[in-house]
Amino acid sequence: MRCLQEVASGRCPLKPDLGYVVVEGPIGVGKTTVCNLLASSWNAGTILEEVEENPFLPRFYRNRKAWAFQTQLFFMLSRYRQQQKLAQLDLFRKKFVADYMFAKDRIFASINLKDDEFVLYEKLSAVLVCDIPQPDLVIYLQGSCDSLFRRISSRGRSFENDVSRSYLEKLTDAYNDYFFRARKHPTLVVNTDHADFRHKGEDFNQLLEAIENHSGGIESFVPKLGGRR
Repeated sequence: MRCLQEVASGRCPLKPDLGYVVVEGPIGVGKTTVCNLLASSWNAGTILEEVEENPFLPRFYRNRKAWAFQTQLFFMLSRYRQQQKLAQLDLFRKKFVADYMFAKDRIFASINLKDDEFVLYEKLSAVLVCDIPQPDLVIYLQGSCDSLFRRISSRGRSFENDVSRSYLEKLTDAYNDYFFRARKHPTLVVNTDHADFRHKGEDFNQLLEAIENHSGGIESFVPKLGGRR
């Protein structure tokens, strides 16, 4: 495998046309883990979502209807501030990997906000989105609800104890709808149900090879099977 030894020593180069890579997917799928592993292998910078800094999030999980709008606005402005900093950087000189894309904000807004709140959200978002840099590649991590719940439980964030299965299913459907209908970005869809990128070097090496071989559009990859379709 092309980058096997280089990965072990943290010297697997990122393709020159990939200055900005995003790792996306629903709650608990392992975005930040993969983001940090890729950044370490590529000697790239990271942009990590400020999840635990959102003061409304614990209340949102306890009562989605009452706290959705405040939670969404905090995330939108936090993500916008981070993306503005990214837009000022030279992505040809320094590579970056993020564990979210700005477009995810609308995915969450579409399933959580009431109609009148969503109208206001759309007006605010339309002003901000014009200045957002677009990723050269999105790595979309998929996982079944069972695997997502296991990972959510294992990481021990107390405010996530109230995440319901119905909410997770709705969120997963919204993600799939975005990526398979919008087709706005070159995307590598990765099934993570039987993968362990943190502890199994073979899984992670297969992911690196799939990224290296990505030829544009939407492609799928199953790490355990080593299959690219």
